[in-house]
Amino acid sequence: MTHFAIETKDLSRIYKIRGNKKEKQIRKELVALENVTLTVERGELFGLLGPNGAGKTTLIKILTTLLAPTSGWARVAGYDVIQHPNLVRPRINMVSGGESSGYGLLTVRENLWMFSQFYGMPSKEANQRIVELLKMVGLEDRIHTKSSDLSTGLRQKMNIVRGFLTDPEVLFLDEPTLGLDVGAARDVRKLIRSWLEADKSRTLLLTTHYMVEAEELCDRVAIINKGRVLACDTPANLKRNLQRDAIFEIETSPLNGLTPQLLQNQPEVRKAALTDIEGGARLELILQEEAALASVINILTQKNVKVRRLTKREPTLEDVFMDLVGQKMEDVEKEEAPHAG
Repeated sequence: MTHFAIETKDLSRIYKIRGNKKEKQIRKELVALENVTLTVERGELFGLLGPNGAGKTTLIKILTTLLAPTSGWARVAGYDVIQHPNLVRPRINMVSGGESSGYGLLTVRENLWMFSQFYGMPSKEANQRIVELLKMVGLEDRIHTKSSDLSTGLRQKMNIVRGFLTDPEVLFLDEPTLGLDVGAARDVRKLIRSWLEADKSRTLLLTTHYMVEAEELCDRVAIINKGRVLACDTPANLKRNLQRDAIFEIETSPLNGLTPQLLQNQPEVRKAALTDIEGGARLELILQEEAALASVINILTQKNVKVRRLTKREPTLEDVFMDLVGQKMEDVEKEEAPHAG
């Protein structure tokens, strides 16, 4: 059997968008995934990092047999997702952040027990595991609470427990901490770590657009944007590729019409992004060398923009994304229409 938990080769998904009933012809095509080739080792915590609309959810739906690819192939737990979906499904589980699964009239325990029975778990083992997992996410005191009486965050914790309950070979978590407060997100990350450490053959694929989460948890990260994988490596290696560059943050007075593009036109400025802050702006710069900072300061002076604070720092995954895409992730998300996960 292959030592890969997940394999894809030239995986693509194109949505054909038709007109109204009178318009029979296809009006346009939306490329959600384009020639994605990836391998995930057994025992690995693999991250898909990208903005909303990048194609992360589409990829997970294909890998979990919920959606057919337009072209290419994928194997999960050693089985082709199109040819042998019934062999894939018992070996996997999936949880999406923000989903509202479960029955409101049932308690937390009853919902989880019912789900365990779909997978054929012995009842005694299921109940024991439910108690253990609820303790790990700080939800044991709500075991007899109806799920309809839970807050959104607590209901999401229950859903995440559902993913771990069946102890799958490969677990898919699609934005699991989306909308959770800091404490709840920390509980979920702790559960992820302990589950993987307890059995080195378990594999977890995590999608996120939180840079810190990817950096903190993942063995390797694939950065995805507009349906294409732009880079795939360990977080340390992805950042190391930028260490030859000089990365600066500059807080300034209002920019007086200065744009990132004007700065980026300078020969040694690789990337520039700005964020409005109270009473001014924050510039984030990736420079080929420190000496290029002088020309940036010169442009600011010409525009009558005052420098309030200047910091040089080590690269982050946010910088890696900005270097690959040309924009910060939050700016890409603002531009993208809400389509294709």
